[in-house]
Amino acid sequence: RVLLKLGGYGIIRITLMFTPLIELSYPFIILALWGILMTGLICTRQTDLKSLIAYSSVSHMGLVVAASLIQTPWSFTGAIILMISHGMISSALFCLANTNYERMHSRTMLLARGLQMVFPLMATWWLLFNMFNMALPPSPNLWGELMIMSSLFNWSPWTILITGLGTLITAAYTLYMFLMTQRGPLPKHLKHASPTLTREHCLMMMHLAPMTLLMLKPELIS
Repeated sequence: RVLLKLGGYGIIRITLMFTPLIELSYPFIILALWGILMTGLICTRQTDLKSLIAYSSVSHMGLVVAASLIQTPWSFTGAIILMISHGMISSALFCLANTNYERMHSRTMLLARGLQMVFPLMATWWLLFNMFNMALPPSPNLWGELMIMSSLFNWSPWTILITGLGTLITAAYTLYMFLMTQRGPLPKHLKHASPTLTREHCLMMMHLAPMTLLMLKPELIS
């Protein structure tokens, strides 16, 4: 996850050194957008929770790469917002996945259903960060994706087909992740799982606080 964000930052710094070349950018932007669809579809077929979250990060970075190659102020701002926001979201989702693993000793989603009945507060965190992952308002993800999609549409109107489909796939695998872990019948071996700890909820608050600050004061990015 850290390497993905560092790579995105490196791409932004490098592309600023070159004059925008539309013809040269075409194949790389198309590959980045195609990667969004491919990794999104891979996410819908995952049974391992951490693998799903990891592929989700790769899918979002496709938008960052495409935005960096367009080299407009809006696309750069959208890429930075999306990297910061998704960095917090994916970190929170990995932490939530780890809380599940510490109690079930398995990352397979089929073996850990119905956790909402045992850990209702943790299910609230799952719902909140899954909504952020889907770029629902007022999350910073929404601002970043809208700015990137607007820049891509201004660059080529045909890109709206790929970005729109990518948004639908993102919503599909995010809802799939939430439903597979929090809803459904509770397995018998989870009825006596250890309760959640205060430090785990404090950790979630530490992820939520900077995102809330970013929502209230977006000028911090500029």
